[in-house]
Amino acid sequence: MSVELVEVVRSGFRECVHRGSVVVLDGDGEPTLALGEVHLPILPRSTNKPMQAITMLRNGFEPLDDAELAIATASHYGEPDHIALVRRLLGRFGFSEASLACPPDLPFDERARAAALSDGRQPHPIFMNCSGKHAAMLATCAVNGWPTEGYLDQAHPLQRAVIATVADLTGEPESDLGIDGCGLPIIPVSLVNLAKVFATMATAEPGTPERRVADAVRAHPRVISGTNGPDLLTMRATPGLVCKIGADGVHAGALPDGSSFAYKIDDGHDRARMPLTLAILHRMGIEWSDAHAELAAPAVLGGGARVGVIRAIPGVV
Repeated sequence: MSVELVEVVRSGFRECVHRGSVVVLDGDGEPTLALGEVHLPILPRSTNKPMQAITMLRNGFEPLDDAELAIATASHYGEPDHIALVRRLLGRFGFSEASLACPPDLPFDERARAAALSDGRQPHPIFMNCSGKHAAMLATCAVNGWPTEGYLDQAHPLQRAVIATVADLTGEPESDLGIDGCGLPIIPVSLVNLAKVFATMATAEPGTPERRVADAVRAHPRVISGTNGPDLLTMRATPGLVCKIGADGVHAGALPDGSSFAYKIDDGHDRARMPLTLAILHRMGIEWSDAHAELAAPAVLGGGARVGVIRAIPGVV
């Protein structure tokens, strides 16, 4: 069963606890930490986007540059640079915003959302955080002559290719699929095998699809997230790290030496994410800078003043 990983302390009182499961692997793929249910499948949510991007590279998609590959891997915040990249990608392959089959949304970033609303914009698929991935999927369909209608369906050639790639990268057999927030099929994966995928990406030979995705994510952490996004902040503070968050408390990543991690917070609360990620990185040998220390212990506020902390439970991770 899962274990207590992160606590919220207010005025010296333990107010909340977040439970979950976490695995840390060394450069040889052997576990140095395994807490909770690390061998049972979870829905990886957006941590599967790198695997989907690898699929597209394996099937002929050729991004214009690393930024375009990053937006194909992104859970972007809908900021102007993100939207410009998605539009550029769509336009290069003859598509428009109307071609996107992800659900309509407003930008996740507060300023971008306020600007959209003040301009009278309604929720639109291009603002949805997965629109870059969907644009790249349309491009991959165009390259291969596959129909764009129904590209979300698990029987579509592109989604069959994704399923095959995930099986290849994780070593897990095909299983019943879920439906992700953007409408695409999502494949259950264990935390152990999710961590191994990120290790494979981090250590792959230069020029391979796996390494190209890792290098694009490392080069453009803002593109795959947004202003003050967890992945941006974590990778900026930890050179060489490649990582990707997923909704509902999932995170996975790897260092250049192939050591890796993956976790799932049971209640999916985002506030547990950064303290846990930073504690894991510290355990993996990353010396904390001032930036690490700040990220690892977000403040609990009372009356606008710091009255407590959100932290990984000492001695657990």
